[in-house]
Amino acid sequence: MKTLNWYVTRGFLLAFSMAIAILTFGMTGANLVKVLDYVSQGISFWTFLEFTLYILPIILTFTVPWAVMVAVMLVFGRMSADCEITAMRACGISIMQIVSPILIITFFLTLFCLYLQVEIGPPLLGKSRSLMQTAAINQPLAIFEPGKPIEYENTIIYIDDKEGENGIKGVQIYTLSDPQTVAQDISAARGELSVDKEKQLLIVHLYDCLVIDKKSTAGGADKAGGGVPTRFYTQELEFSFNYGRQANAQRISVRPKYMTLADLMGRIRLTKELNRDTTELEVELNQRIAFALSPIAFLLLGLPLAIRTSRRETSVGLFLSVILAGLFFLSIILCESLSSFPKLYPQYLLWLPNIVFQILGAVMTYRISQR
Repeated sequence: MKTLNWYVTRGFLLAFSMAIAILTFGMTGANLVKVLDYVSQGISFWTFLEFTLYILPIILTFTVPWAVMVAVMLVFGRMSADCEITAMRACGISIMQIVSPILIITFFLTLFCLYLQVEIGPPLLGKSRSLMQTAAINQPLAIFEPGKPIEYENTIIYIDDKEGENGIKGVQIYTLSDPQTVAQDISAARGELSVDKEKQLLIVHLYDCLVIDKKSTAGGADKAGGGVPTRFYTQELEFSFNYGRQANAQRISVRPKYMTLADLMGRIRLTKELNRDTTELEVELNQRIAFALSPIAFLLLGLPLAIRTSRRETSVGLFLSVILAGLFFLSIILCESLSSFPKLYPQYLLWLPNIVFQILGAVMTYRISQR
């Protein structure tokens, strides 16, 4: 029996290792597209590695259960196709005895995912966001993209192109008196960016500027009957933005998705004491636990499907695992999107994918074992 258990365990661990490596690499790469763009603009490669380590725990909570299903589909699909499972059962070995090593491994993987979801992953995810904001400010040219707006306080900045380490060309700046009203429209042929790290200021130096001041008007009248905006030319103009104020303001209020379990439970308790709705917080809490328990659901459903398909081809197992994992994660995300509708109890709907997968898998496994 030990030889048989080791045979099944070795095949599962090999397939699981390959699956988690490929899936984690793919999901990490999808999250690093923007960061790689920053690296090309001069952000330190060590910052890139630090960001990767910060997002890795949350990515693993997705890839570990997915890798469990892929491994189960591949290993037991091949064993079923080679009639190995039939031979084992002919020798008096039950399905539960065959799969028992995988159940133990999956149980510990579930505990690992739970620990990542409630303690390690969320705070590190929050650090990854703060890290890139700080790194982008320290390398100011990295946050500017041609044609895309950059907003600071009541100012919106566009640029046409970049030059050198800190140079920008074709600059357009709008200062707002309120969210709907432009107070000044400033055009500049070129500019330079610099950072005062001690004062936490981003400084924009502009050259050859045309300023249209819509707050002060000349004596004439425009078509709408108001005064004509004042226009003037200046060789140099300077703006400064307190990026430290924005970063510190974000740190004061931590979003629920970045909290540890203890902090999240404390926020729920405090919100209830204030007689406020806690649906969004409860959705976040239940979503984490539901994701963490997904390896068990994936194992229970993947095992009977692998035995029933009885194919040696990896394409069949991979296709089924992608479809099932996609349905599971999509269902939870859809339920999470209902957090603004507390009457639908989305915090409890989040458990439906786990319940359906586990019940369906248990029933199918039982039927197979009774044959």
